[in-house]
Amino acid sequence: MGQRRTQLPDSRTTPRFAGLVTFGRYPRLADVAPACAPVDWAVYGVPYDSGVTYRPGARFGPRAVREASQYLKAYSIEHDVDVLEVLSLADAGDAPVSPYHPKQTLDGVADFACEIGDPTHTKLLALGGDHSIAYANLRATHARHGGGSPLALLHFDSHLDTVDAVWGERYGHASPFIRAVEEGVVDPKRMLSIGIKGPLNTKRDLDYARDHGVTIVTAEQWRAGGASILDEFKARVGDAPTYLTIDIDVADPAYAPGTGTPSVGGFTSAELLGAIRLARGLNLVGADVVEVLPAMDVAEITALLAAHAAFEVLALDAVRRSTQH
Repeated sequence: MGQRRTQLPDSRTTPRFAGLVTFGRYPRLADVAPACAPVDWAVYGVPYDSGVTYRPGARFGPRAVREASQYLKAYSIEHDVDVLEVLSLADAGDAPVSPYHPKQTLDGVADFACEIGDPTHTKLLALGGDHSIAYANLRATHARHGGGSPLALLHFDSHLDTVDAVWGERYGHASPFIRAVEEGVVDPKRMLSIGIKGPLNTKRDLDYARDHGVTIVTAEQWRAGGASILDEFKARVGDAPTYLTIDIDVADPAYAPGTGTPSVGGFTSAELLGAIRLARGLNLVGADVVEVLPAMDVAEITALLAAHAAFEVLALDAVRRSTQH
């Protein structure tokens, strides 16, 4: 074993159920000595759900995911990488929110995220909160990479989230990607949405994504061989900066009941983690895991899946870095 860049309490001395609750038991960003090398990934929460269109409660998601992450370990068997040896990781706390003001909240989250860690080095992993917070983290990630070319986007979700407005609100959880595309943050022709399923309000709900070049892979198409489409996406994107967003409702409610807009027929836990692992090789520059609603969860299984999905994001970056050296 090599020297770990991220130091954790020894679980055989300090129990995992004791001490401060940070994601993965990673150190608080405020406790990482500035003299050390910059933190590679900062995990932060966005306890906000005023953008939802159905069940509220995802504002408690970051806390639940952190709680469920206490049993995360460092070594990935599937990737053959010790994440803590490769990456310096920290928990940056929670972004400020203004629950009655969607756009004000998202602007504030983006401003907060822009200042986390070393803006030229540290990557951002946001824990939601509803999916509207992806817009804020995307904006911050894009800005920290110079604000030039739009980012490529790999999107796991039951829903396309490209609705212009719901109830007159343009910054809700149904609209983060249409806003990001409009602002030049995301390139829709390098956007892949995986796991889309369930009835739509109207067939026209597909129009924006299709008209702008988004590649849509339904849950049924994925099972019929969608992994090859992900391979094509990776070849098309190449080494371009890519953002990964994971809405936990892409999993079937049997595996992720704790979410605000459940849609049946989705991935099992194993299928979701396996699909994320197929993104290996992408140049990930930011990510989020969203829509965990603890009040509807059962035995913490949704929060636990979300925590492991977030760990897979970090493992993808760790194995990419380890193979480049």
